[in-house]
Amino acid sequence: MKNIAIATIAVGLFASAAVHAQQAWNHTVKQLPRAEVDALLAQPGQVLVLDVRRPDEVTAKGGFPVYLSIQAKDVEQQLAYIPKDRTIITVSNHAHRAGAVGDLLAAKGYKVAGATGSEDYEAQGGTVTRIAAPVKP
Repeated sequence: MKNIAIATIAVGLFASAAVHAQQAWNHTVKQLPRAEVDALLAQPGQVLVLDVRRPDEVTAKGGFPVYLSIQAKDVEQQLAYIPKDRTIITVSNHAHRAGAVGDLLAAKGYKVAGATGSEDYEAQGGTVTRIAAPVKP
């Protein structure tokens, strides 16, 4: 019985390591830590926060107080709405979708500082804004 418990723990640890390995950063744009995000946010006239999550994710996980919301799947069709004169921070839950969008924008000539995750930012001590979901009548 003890060997089964040890084997179960080992399998669980291996599975956890495999999940983290699958989520290794493989984007050209930088993954921004909280301190760099805060430094960029201190220059509001020069930066644009582009949140690429679905509205339900922003509601559930929280986000930055001011942002442009375009879902990752729609960014390429909405490029005309993204200003080229601002430095862009892309945002998702853990920065992976944001990294992919950042790569796309950088390839299209946008100034991309990097990508961050709202959950990562909060885990590093940053404060995210939570928006209450609308009440259905």
